[in-house]
Amino acid sequence: MLSGVEDPRDRRGRRHTVGALLAVGVCAVLTGARGFTAIAQWAQDAGPARLSALGMNRVADESTFRRVFARLDADALDQILGAWAVTRARTVGGRRVLAIDGKAVRGARKRGAGVSFLVAALDHTTGVVAGQIGIDDKSSEIIAARTLIERLDLHGAVVTMDALHTQRETAAKIRAAGADFVLVAKANQKTLHARLKALPWKDVPALTTTQRGHGRRATRTIKVIQAPRWIEFAGTVQVAQLRRTVTVKGKKSVEVCYVITSADAHAADPATLAAWVQGHWTVEDRLHWVRDVTFDEDRSQAATGAAPQVMASIRNTGIAILRLAGATNIAHALRHHAHDLDRPIRALLAA
Repeated sequence: MLSGVEDPRDRRGRRHTVGALLAVGVCAVLTGARGFTAIAQWAQDAGPARLSALGMNRVADESTFRRVFARLDADALDQILGAWAVTRARTVGGRRVLAIDGKAVRGARKRGAGVSFLVAALDHTTGVVAGQIGIDDKSSEIIAARTLIERLDLHGAVVTMDALHTQRETAAKIRAAGADFVLVAKANQKTLHARLKALPWKDVPALTTTQRGHGRRATRTIKVIQAPRWIEFAGTVQVAQLRRTVTVKGKKSVEVCYVITSADAHAADPATLAAWVQGHWTVEDRLHWVRDVTFDEDRSQAATGAAPQVMASIRNTGIAILRLAGATNIAHALRHHAHDLDRPIRALLAA
């Protein structure tokens, strides 16, 4: 799969294939490597015998990884990795559910990188990235998300997005791709938010769940009704009010938001719709937080060419391999793989 990534270099003087360099990069990331120096150090420790299993006949140095990754077609790499991820996706009630969200790569942004913002589609169930696209800091996340929607195979899937993406054109693209949308309406859509708020919610039956733990109680209530005719988002079938009340040490906070969806009551009853909305935020906990905290991505020095996006793609792949193998704590899994030079190679080849 990795060998299918086009090599940007002249044929003369190539000592390592792109597929081998990427495979070594993924293995190094599986042990916690955060940058090119750490990847090269892992390759040096692994030695030629182990690297041969990954297609590398001699140890590559740090500058080779840095130069090649900076020149790769990062979007093409993400499409290849996304195609692999789709084969590993799991369904909920027979459907894939994907969260699309953006994340700034702050270290790359500070160094003036051409790509400093990434928009990714995360599978709710597995925590695997099904697709990613990189943009510069001045480009629109909304436009990037629409481009990603067009690239992904979304037939029969459900796409969840936050309030920034509650746009009629975005909803239309999701429907055109054969998927259902679940979009949150907040103050950025003032008219829609106000009209949804004015609906007779007091007369609608509620479904309520409560979670307790670590001195915190969270109560979530959802009310769902058929979409009014005045909704301008084509394909909208249901609208919902979600209320979350959190109590910590006697202090209570309440948050209310509204949701529109093209999924009907048969496909999305109140419990299912609530789970989709809550599941959307797994993109923060299972992807953004892991890359920021565990891999220290925001302080990454990779800022040349495609390097920031390529490194993020390799991290996504490493996280996916670990999650598919059953890991729930990525930091613990990285330490486990760092203790044995053969473990990351076995993990990659088994993925």
